[in-house]
Amino acid sequence: MSQSATPPQPQPEAQAQPQQPAPPQPVDGNPYAQQPGAVPPPPQVPYAPPAPPKNNIALGLVTAAVAALVAAGIYGVVIGTTKHEIGWAAVGVGFVIGLAAGKLGGRNPALPVVSAVLALGAVYLGQLVGEAMIGADELGVNFSKVFFDHFDVVQDAWKADSDPLTFVFFAIAAFAAFSGAKKAAL
Repeated sequence: MSQSATPPQPQPEAQAQPQQPAPPQPVDGNPYAQQPGAVPPPPQVPYAPPAPPKNNIALGLVTAAVAALVAAGIYGVVIGTTKHEIGWAAVGVGFVIGLAAGKLGGRNPALPVVSAVLALGAVYLGQLVGEAMIGADELGVNFSKVFFDHFDVVQDAWKADSDPLTFVFFAIAAFAAFSGAKKAAL
């Protein structure tokens, strides 16, 4: 018995279907990239209403008061270190106070006014700290002894050293605080 091997016959279905070329691969080799000209659908982002404006006047006032104390201390150190009043530092004092009040306090119309008043106090306190630092350096004593034990002498020294430019710095700081609080509340 001899059996002859017959070559496998191709399936009729396979012959009827033409071979389709493979889709073109992107240049970067990513087979899952979008085809040229395809526009991806817009992302589905759930609607989120804008955050309501903050109107917490108490938080704004407390933050502005803390910012005023910190800014006064820094301003005083700048004056005591350089032995000069610096205008941009007064602008910074006012702006920081206004920014703090406006960001956390909201659009309450009292906040810019209170910020301006706090800026005046902060610049004054900073100048007193600067005077005390200069006096402590000249006398060779501790700053706290000069500032707390001889505060009246520090005030008298401030009065003697003040000039018209000193009061310009007050005005600049108050303006920066007022405008900073208005702009930050938007």
